[in-house]
Amino acid sequence: MKPTIVLVGRPNVGKSTLFNRLTKTRDAIVADIPGLTRDRHYGHGKVGSKPYLVVDTGGFEPVVKDGIMHEMAKQTLQAIDEADVILFMVDVRTGCTAQDKIIADRLRRCSCPVHLVVNKAEGMRREVVTAEFHELALGEPMAISASHGEGVTDLVEIALEHIPDATEEEETKHPRIALIGRPNAGKSTLVNSFLGEERVIAFDQPGTTRDSIHIDFERNGKPYTLIDTAGVRRRGKVFEAIEKFSVIKTLQAIDDCNVVILVLDAQADISDQDAHLAGFILDAGRALVVAVNKWDGMSDYQRDNIKREIGRKLQFLEFAKFHYISALKGTGLNPLLVSVDAAYAAAMAKLSTPQLTRILIDAVAAHQPPKTGPFRPKPRYAHQGGMNPPLIVVHGSALDKISDSYKRYLEKTFVQAFKLQGTPLKVQFNVGHNPFADKKPAPLTPAEEKAAHRKRRTGRKLYGKQRKKD
Repeated sequence: MKPTIVLVGRPNVGKSTLFNRLTKTRDAIVADIPGLTRDRHYGHGKVGSKPYLVVDTGGFEPVVKDGIMHEMAKQTLQAIDEADVILFMVDVRTGCTAQDKIIADRLRRCSCPVHLVVNKAEGMRREVVTAEFHELALGEPMAISASHGEGVTDLVEIALEHIPDATEEEETKHPRIALIGRPNAGKSTLVNSFLGEERVIAFDQPGTTRDSIHIDFERNGKPYTLIDTAGVRRRGKVFEAIEKFSVIKTLQAIDDCNVVILVLDAQADISDQDAHLAGFILDAGRALVVAVNKWDGMSDYQRDNIKREIGRKLQFLEFAKFHYISALKGTGLNPLLVSVDAAYAAAMAKLSTPQLTRILIDAVAAHQPPKTGPFRPKPRYAHQGGMNPPLIVVHGSALDKISDSYKRYLEKTFVQAFKLQGTPLKVQFNVGHNPFADKKPAPLTPAEEKAAHRKRRTGRKLYGKQRKKD
């Protein structure tokens, strides 16, 4: 197993900046705002000579007893329990604070190595900036600059010096599932129910999740990756810069995943924003399963109303399975995961060229494309051009004249023939280029022109004789 390096410290000391530096990504949102990171955020370290995992944590406030900061502290303590190495980060610009001393006292009781990291020390003398932090009694402080990369490689080499080497794990193909929905729909609660632990903060307050959190887990012997995302509100209601970054992260998660679980709140009306989110998922071509959450607290009358609203506003999601669940009580999760597996299999299906061509020929024989002008489009054969979503490329003549309605007819025919449940399917027409379309014919020689004239005159005479006979 890869060793785990956990980044710990009070808010705004640069943990997320160091996380992005170590993973060579921009997965963690970074801004000059305390308390931005809330959940544990895992990534694969790419700085240094050894493979490892790195965990970003929220600002550690160990003395807080309630509220969102208390939930963040619980997440940090869970990460500390999993750690092989802890990097305790402090800020040289604010100096050694009382909160740093409280955190240091807690970390001295840890069984794993703890390294004291003095951040934001770019352009400063190392022995001067680290002097006051010796009183934390955590060994020799190491001065770095996470934003500039100064001292980061040496820090990793020292932190992993006494950790046994681990082999690089092979990346396996398994479903990556993004949970998308409006704020407070129950996405984080659903993640925790899948995992059977409080892996992410589930708080009765909209906007609790700010970043996209990737979590690997296994259920019924199958590996999955869950991506918990921030809730997406209407554009007109998004004012804070942090929320805008969160929305961008959510849209990126849709692109990065194989299957989306669209989480709807049954206790709130099905809104236009739910339909907009579903439309964005459809445009991205992602496989989809819809989870209607908080179903347990609804009366029969309310349930009938919600189903009517779904049928009216989300009728374009007829390819997706709908599940009525309670994330809080854990009901309906197994059938939901079965549909996720089916949607993933459909999205990654391999379709044979002979079978695609036979289905295409049968579809054209049953219903030919409408004639446009003097020509009728003629689809001739098809092959698969991609997966996630399945892409079928159709070849033939005059295919640029095929209407959108006929394209939808072909898409529906392929979906039904291959029994693809839970994924959209796209048909692309490959229109061949005529190499002679832009070329003018070569001028005739005088002899050729005379021969052509005789041929036309002879044809007219024969045509006149035939008409007299008729």
